[in-house]
Amino acid sequence: MLQASELSYGYASGNRARAFTLDQISVLVERGSLTGLLGPNGCGKTTLLKLLSGVLQPHRGVVSLNGLSLAGRSRRDIARHLAVVPQETHPAFDYTVMEMVLMGRHPHLSPFQLEGPSDLALAQDAMTATGTAHLAPRAYMTLSGGEKQRVVIASALTQLPDVLLLDEPTASLDLGYQLEVASLLRRLNLERGVTMVLATHDLNLAASLCDRLILMREGRVVAQGPTRDVLTAAQIRRVYGVDADVSFHGPAGHVTVTPLRRVQ
Repeated sequence: MLQASELSYGYASGNRARAFTLDQISVLVERGSLTGLLGPNGCGKTTLLKLLSGVLQPHRGVVSLNGLSLAGRSRRDIARHLAVVPQETHPAFDYTVMEMVLMGRHPHLSPFQLEGPSDLALAQDAMTATGTAHLAPRAYMTLSGGEKQRVVIASALTQLPDVLLLDEPTASLDLGYQLEVASLLRRLNLERGVTMVLATHDLNLAASLCDRLILMREGRVVAQGPTRDVLTAAQIRRVYGVDADVSFHGPAGHVTVTPLRRVQ
């Protein structure tokens, strides 16, 4: 269980007083859930993910995993329990896919320790789960966008994390790769029980994948709970300033969102 209690965080702005971008954020991510993090640009989704992962320290409030605060814990210790899939990954060197995936084992190794047979087995298992095993000898930078994203997810799985945090995992992908990555995440959640928090602008992706949603606006959580309760026409109008049709789509098996007009 990942929990944030009364988090506040802000960025310094020149000589002016710090303006808080997140204020009094409290969220609960239940074990085994797939939680969507939604909201317009600048609402604080990425900042909240960084706070939940321990990359940023809150000015006020506490982030805890399984009842233990992240405050004061080393990055290595946190990385043994939390893995992050960023929007884009740009390695400093021309690593192979296998080398990229094995980076997920670094939090579990001592300094200068080399990966052993058990680490290689975990990496192979993660690549099999993400459909990237055949790419192992390829240079990471030669891959397509969808292949890169699946490799980064494989690396995160190799960490054996309790929670996987994903920031816009389908943002720059075409429709085919969006469906591919969405199917992968759903399978990992259902078959492996991986707890996930997924930040996205795609309301229909969230509707198709997530059992719970956190809806943000201007640095605050305005709604959280089961997807069917949070993803409503009234909430979309309130948060995005858009009138939308929200209705159940039989063939898709979930609600879909059709934007109609911006509210003046």
